[in-house]
Amino acid sequence: MNVPNTNLPRVVIVGGGFGGLTLAKKLKHQEVQVVLIDRHNYHTFQPLLYQVATAGLEPDSIAYPIRKVFKNRKNFFFRMAEVEHIVTETNTIHTNIGELPYDYLVMATGATTNFFGMEGVERASMPMKSVTEALDLRSMMLQNFEQALLTNDLAERESLMNFVIVGGGPTGVELAGALAELKDHVLPKDYPDLDIRRMNIHLIEAAPRVLAAMSEEASAKALQFLKKLGVSVWLDTAVTHYDGELLHTNQDIEMHARTLIWAAGVQGAPVAGIDVSSMGRGNRILVDEFNKVKGYNNIFALGDVAAMITEATPKGHPMMAQPAIQQGALLAKNLMVMHRGGTPKAFQYNDKGSMATIGRNLAVVDLPKFKFHGFFAWFVWMFIHLVSLVGFRNKLVVMINWAVSYFKFERGVRLIIRPFKRKAEIEEKEPTEHHA
Repeated sequence: MNVPNTNLPRVVIVGGGFGGLTLAKKLKHQEVQVVLIDRHNYHTFQPLLYQVATAGLEPDSIAYPIRKVFKNRKNFFFRMAEVEHIVTETNTIHTNIGELPYDYLVMATGATTNFFGMEGVERASMPMKSVTEALDLRSMMLQNFEQALLTNDLAERESLMNFVIVGGGPTGVELAGALAELKDHVLPKDYPDLDIRRMNIHLIEAAPRVLAAMSEEASAKALQFLKKLGVSVWLDTAVTHYDGELLHTNQDIEMHARTLIWAAGVQGAPVAGIDVSSMGRGNRILVDEFNKVKGYNNIFALGDVAAMITEATPKGHPMMAQPAIQQGALLAKNLMVMHRGGTPKAFQYNDKGSMATIGRNLAVVDLPKFKFHGFFAWFVWMFIHLVSLVGFRNKLVVMINWAVSYFKFERGVRLIIRPFKRKAEIEEKEPTEHHA
């Protein structure tokens, strides 16, 4: 991997998400060699992926080059690679570009989509955990409208114009709201020869309420806002099967829709090589209160992939940005303390609150001491997300895009850069092409 050997302890960080990036930043002035490995050469601000998918933002507005974050940084090395496995006996990490020994290994690999074993849903639905998937979803939605123009079959047209979102968490709620605004303000202008009123947006949630992790007040308001925007919300409903056209649920409900967006769950994305006894529920790695992986002395995990099980957090911390950021900041201090033989500090999560936006002037915010909704909540949501973006340019571009969208009801990036086909569609064509 062409990383020089030095007399400094080597900290290898796998993953350039919120946790990994924070940890690498906080180690800036420490006497360590930091090697950050990620499959992409950029950091993604995942909370705004849904805006890329719904043509509100371009991907370079929410992605930032990792090398630029750490430019002119001494003893820091970035390698774009796929981590294949680790060999804990020799303290070595193996990747598709070579292997590298470590003194300390930190896994900040985040999470991946959890389809709960439903292979048909996985093949036919659209996840949204990466920039690539968000762009694929945007292309597919626009392709469906282009195709709807060409068919005279009313049932097929409505199927192409129906959108089903599975999962009533922040991602699902925000995506449903964004699609509803597209329906009301943008698509009628783009497709004047289509009756956009026939477009239906369905949000399916297995729990009794949307935004189940937030307060009941926030859930009730979010539901009210969604209905106000024309979204059909199905509570206590779980998807049982989807083949790309017809969806079945546990309530014997059937829906015809060419687009199903899966936002119903995530699971940890650990590195292969960790002992099975160190793995917990949801494919997350069990760690102690110092983020140390159970059973190992020099391997750590943080963020979504880590499950810190305590009496206060029997299910681990929420799989969101703030726990990862806070764990990364503390781990940077603890690594140096432990390296010098000191006693590390136990992690305590500082819950700063949660929020979700449903649409223009519609948002809900739960803070430790205050709960509010409406325009002020929407403004707070925008401000927090804006200042959290990495890079001044990204902040400026997003702010301009939001301002234009707010005053002109316009989404300027409705582009099909590359046509997209789902796994199921590709698999259906492969045998025919092979036979020919």
